[in-house]
Amino acid sequence: MNPSIPGTSDPSLRSVDLVKIGPERFKATNGRGGVLPIGSGDDPDFTPVELMLAAVAGCGAIDLTLITGKRAEPTAFGAHVEGHKVRDEHGSRITGITVTFEVEFPEGEAGDAARAVVPRTLRQVEERLCTVGRTITVGDQVRYRSADEAADDRPDPA
Repeated sequence: MNPSIPGTSDPSLRSVDLVKIGPERFKATNGRGGVLPIGSGDDPDFTPVELMLAAVAGCGAIDLTLITGKRAEPTAFGAHVEGHKVRDEHGSRITGITVTFEVEFPEGEAGDAARAVVPRTLRQVEERLCTVGRTITVGDQVRYRSADEAADDRPDPA
């Protein structure tokens, strides 16, 4: 069973459902029951672009804390992520995504050990660990289709 999606056995599958909750407002729900409002930017809800930026920072933050936390827990942890929205021959997209971490560790041997692995860990996060960042960097076609088209893709039960 995939712990990310109750009722599925494919360990690679991830999914989120989205329903409309108001004008230009939606609610995303994951398979574990987590809920997140999404808006167009005319309300306090995160926009899809802000969610993508948060996902990039969050993914790196989790990896960074998992690795440094084996040595010492941070006494302070923050991240700032930014990018530029452009529209060019490739369409609308975000360029120059940069995540800056500000992490502090306690004084002493454990804190020194955690500080020492930060540069290497951030390289690993960028080059192979962060699924969100790697997906953006490596890229893959996102396909949009209607439920009718999805039904046409299913094999006939024979």
